[in-house]
Amino acid sequence: MSNLKKWKTLKSKMLLDDYWCQVRQDEIELPNGKIIDDYFVSIRPDVAMVLPITSSREIIFVRQYRHAVGDFFLELPAGNFDSTEESAEVAAIRELTEETGYISQELIKIGTLYDKPSKDTNQIHLFLAENVIKVREQQLDITEEIEIVLIPVESVLERITQGEISVAGTVAAILLGLNLINYKN
Repeated sequence: MSNLKKWKTLKSKMLLDDYWCQVRQDEIELPNGKIIDDYFVSIRPDVAMVLPITSSREIIFVRQYRHAVGDFFLELPAGNFDSTEESAEVAAIRELTEETGYISQELIKIGTLYDKPSKDTNQIHLFLAENVIKVREQQLDITEEIEIVLIPVESVLERITQGEISVAGTVAAILLGLNLINYKN
């Protein structure tokens, strides 16, 4: 049994309440009695992410610009969703189809992870989609400009090691998904 204790929230106020960004300032008391009056929390929606693999054993990635870092990244198809309006599975299917034009009849939940629990409230729901097929063109929203990149399963781990694939949620989904596939075979 652990002796660790939770922090106590003394006060909380919303500093920024915008559709794209919500930030809360908490005044907290630590277990040692010290008080921190400016602990900032980013309230973020959950994310549904899909590891899509074609019948020819290629993983479908999306390459897109990420403004906060100012660079392009290879990522798995993913997007935010409101859990009061749709399930993580429905959001995963929607995001896969919108961002890539691919669908799958075989969606398997491979895990739920916290993104950054020290400062963010959201979770990432990870799914594996095997034997995906292209059924239509992308349907991107105004903030998206996405290039589809297919990479053979055999070369993905090397690309992670080389830093070409470096987004944490994407790396976690690949490792968990490929591990699941190995156990299934």
